[in-house]
Amino acid sequence: MKKFVLALSAAATFAAFPSFALAAQGAEQQTTVAVKAMFDAMQIRKNMVAMYSEMQKAMPGMMRQQVASMIQADTSMNDEQKKEALAKFEEKLPGLSQSIAAIFNDETMIDDMINEMVPLYANNYTVAEIKQLTAFYQSPVGRKMMTLTPKLAAEGMAIGQRVMNPRLGKLMQDSMQQMQQEVKKQ
Repeated sequence: MKKFVLALSAAATFAAFPSFALAAQGAEQQTTVAVKAMFDAMQIRKNMVAMYSEMQKAMPGMMRQQVASMIQADTSMNDEQKKEALAKFEEKLPGLSQSIAAIFNDETMIDDMINEMVPLYANNYTVAEIKQLTAFYQSPVGRKMMTLTPKLAAEGMAIGQRVMNPRLGKLMQDSMQQMQQEVKKQ
């Protein structure tokens, strides 16, 4: 009799697994729907397009500044070689800018980003929290925040470059000098 009750209990437990799995799928689907509704409230697609547009505008200047810093820090080149290297980079920059534009303007990239971001939010917020965030993003201050986000991101990136480039330039210059000294010792 004990074996029968044990077998019946085990059968009931295993029979319940599919319903647990279905409940988990239903919860996942509910969370996914809530996250997508929040993304709609955030106007995430529109804001990503705007942010990528700002990044696309800023990239040539950032690349120019970074490459110029690296070239200027290269002690193995004389002034004429540095000037020539900068000129060659300037010739290639329009093509690089077009390649960057193609990447940023690829709508499938935005779809991929959104699809990858859904689990990020779903794994870190409850459905109730996602609904609260959605309400915030639908509010006037939430709308303002989302409207300003691309501008703030671009300006923040420019600030980051302005603050980081001198430090990175010095680090690159010091590293190159150290490597040159090590090579000369050999």
